[in-house]
Amino acid sequence: MKKTPLPELVERIGQTAVAKALGVSSPAISKAVRNERDIQVIEHDDGTFTAEEVRPFPSQNTAA
Repeated sequence: MKKTPLPELVERIGQTAVAKALGVSSPAISKAVRNERDIQVIEHDDGTFTAEEVRPFPSQNTAA
């Protein structure tokens, strides 16, 4: 199991491959990277990927 920041993984294997591995759209990956979200992608030993985001608690919506 290895944790990699989302932008690093996108740089290494590409946005489309990351999106496919996580089961989301390519634009969703692009938006997450562009917004500098703190997302760590976990590469499991069986070749699957999951991701988790670190957010402050309580999370505050900054858009007013």
